[in-house]
Amino acid sequence: MAFKENLNTAVFTTRFVLEESASILFVFHFDDGNWQFSGVEDNLSDDDFRVVSLREIIEYDSSVVELGDMPINSEARRLSRNSPWRISIRN
Repeated sequence: MAFKENLNTAVFTTRFVLEESASILFVFHFDDGNWQFSGVEDNLSDDDFRVVSLREIIEYDSSVVELGDMPINSEARRLSRNSPWRISIRN
């Protein structure tokens, strides 16, 4: 399942994923079409977010390609990097 977005599309992640090699455990596909890829970190501030290309996220964790057809306004979660993704529609 490939993403329909161009691989150069800007997506959001966190400094914990980029700078501390945190596993991507949560993926959000917002109602405006934006994507966010994050780990277990809580209470994030604006300073914790980073903007990267979709290509960079896929290179960091290729398992996210399984989520390429995830509907708008949905989220995917997993317990660890090796766990299966569970997708749900956000309320």
